[in-house]
Amino acid sequence: MFKRLLALLCAIVLAGPVMAQTPLRLTITDGVIEPLPFAAPTFTAEVGGSEQMAADITRVMSEDLVNTGLFRQIPSTAFISQHTFGVAPSFSDWRAVNAQALVSGAVSVQGDQVVVKFRLYDVFSGNELGEGQQLVASTNGWRRLAHKVADQVYSRITGEAGYFDSRIIYVAESGPKDNRRKVISIMDYDGNPSSVTQLTTGSSLVLAPRFSPTGDRVLYTDYASGSPRINMINVANPAPIQIQTAPGNMAFTPRFSRDGSKVIYSLETGGNTDIWITDIASGQHTRLTNATSIETAPSLSPDGSRIVFESDRSGSQQLYVMPITGGEPQRISFGEGRYGTPVWSPRGDLIAFTKQNAGAFHIGRMRTDGSDERLLSSASGSFLDEGPTWAPNGRVIMFFRERLGTDGGPSLYTVDVSGRNLRQIPTNGFASDPSWGPLRN
Repeated sequence: MFKRLLALLCAIVLAGPVMAQTPLRLTITDGVIEPLPFAAPTFTAEVGGSEQMAADITRVMSEDLVNTGLFRQIPSTAFISQHTFGVAPSFSDWRAVNAQALVSGAVSVQGDQVVVKFRLYDVFSGNELGEGQQLVASTNGWRRLAHKVADQVYSRITGEAGYFDSRIIYVAESGPKDNRRKVISIMDYDGNPSSVTQLTTGSSLVLAPRFSPTGDRVLYTDYASGSPRINMINVANPAPIQIQTAPGNMAFTPRFSRDGSKVIYSLETGGNTDIWITDIASGQHTRLTNATSIETAPSLSPDGSRIVFESDRSGSQQLYVMPITGGEPQRISFGEGRYGTPVWSPRGDLIAFTKQNAGAFHIGRMRTDGSDERLLSSASGSFLDEGPTWAPNGRVIMFFRERLGTDGGPSLYTVDVSGRNLRQIPTNGFASDPSWGPLRN
């Protein structure tokens, strides 16, 4: 007992100078290598029978934060005291276990409705970060409530938006390697199996699904006719509608414009492939490139003023940027190897890409002028990493990794923009071609 008291006193004394520091704030830079320790006591069950849901919501919220690599959860076995929502925290107890943030919450389940309340505290200053908040949903939506609490905690500590209450569109694959069945599916960002819904039937080959900016529609390439065509489906009512592109033999690699009113894509006609854009409502087509080389994989900047795409006009596959109004494209990739599948970050500062070099495919990112190129998956011994897509806040990239061997297949991974925190996203079976949707309302 004496030893434990002595340890506690020492911990409090050591914590003393830290109390004079500025309010809690985690600045996300490449230099963040030590996760911020936080405590999340199991949320208080305010109504009898709410205990299990309170534990589940606390667990999912904590997992969201830990999975970023920016936070470290202090295990409950280290707690000196317990905490009840609505009671002022004993900050000295949380300082003693080196918690810098304390997430306090309460859950009540009544009928088919669940209510979550939470508060976030800066332990060392003894102040609350932001105001307390109450969220309500049906009991089936309890995981979304957990994600929303995590988004709030992340945002209040980092000063940036979170990405936890978001979804992923991807191609779910099954069957032998030489005869895969491919189905477009949707799931929560963390791969929770109960959230998975199939959006296509698997009757035809489908590739490269892409979310609309509002997350209610999906574009993809469909081979039902034998040649690639662009289809659009509504997530809530996934009956396919074929986009009437400009006349051509093959239309593929579609993406929505930033306002969701247009589709930008590649079109092959007469043996030549260029980039076009079509207004969905009016059917008006505009040709954006006009070259004898192959131009494909277009992606718009967040303000819609510029476009990045891949082209072999220099003799090998490279990345180019040009104004959406036209003009001479500027090459931005100059490293060894070939570059493809560029995707402009929602923050506007970076472009993610796939790089093929020395017999392997890796995910990388560079600034929009081509400077500061960095490979994010080259050190992991990967063979084929492809198809990058950005989290809504532009801090994390998801892609798919193909395993070697006759029984190999693709899986989804995430990595942050510094190349740290590589993680596999669990899925039921093989998964490829992810597209990260926006935060949900």
